[in-house]
Amino acid sequence: MNRNAAPSKLNTGHVIIVFSFLFFAVASYAVLFSAFLPLTGISVLDLLAKDTHYKYFALLLIPTTSYFVIANWVGWQYYRNS
Repeated sequence: MNRNAAPSKLNTGHVIIVFSFLFFAVASYAVLFSAFLPLTGISVLDLLAKDTHYKYFALLLIPTTSYFVIANWVGWQYYRNS
């Protein structure tokens, strides 16, 4: 039994949670809060606030890709098991 494997899995889980929270915070600012708040002075956030089209692309690409992957996997399972 490898005792060093458990901490790396735990750390990987923490990293995923942190990046998910950061993505949610930045996407929420880009889509919702940037219309009501003044520019921040941070170039990346100001670029997102000024953009009117592509800020939605990155946010909507993740659920669209997830749906596509799941739908393809289900279709492949139907094909293999028929």
